[in-house]
Amino acid sequence: MQEIKEPYKLLEFKEYGDERGNLVVAEGSGFDIPFDIRRVFYMSGSDPDIRRGMHANRYTKFVLINVSGSSKVLVDDGHKKEIVVLDKPRMGLYLGPMVWKEMYDFSPDSVLLVLASEHYIDSEYLRDYDEFIEEVKKGEN
Repeated sequence: MQEIKEPYKLLEFKEYGDERGNLVVAEGSGFDIPFDIRRVFYMSGSDPDIRRGMHANRYTKFVLINVSGSSKVLVDDGHKKEIVVLDKPRMGLYLGPMVWKEMYDFSPDSVLLVLASEHYIDSEYLRDYDEFIEEVKKGEN
């Protein structure tokens, strides 16, 4: 897989199935996931009206995969906003650096898996939307 230039992009992983069930494969290190995976976490048990995320990251890249159930993701690169529905385990949402993200409308069986390019570093998080927009504007100059 080549480096992704877009701030966010839907990815489709290989899925194999037979009478035993389905197997979805997502390999890291530039194969299916366009980065080395340094951190993995997942969200479950969130009510549909709860909003998660609500931040941007200065340099961490992410891939979000709803391995069970569904959720919606509001993505905002500072210029345009889009809502992406994650409802298939073979679908991933790549989020590059400086993308505001809000996950919500979780189904009762939702398990949202997140693959990250970096370990957790609190100082790279932008948790205030206005601050995020200001940094986007500064980056354009």
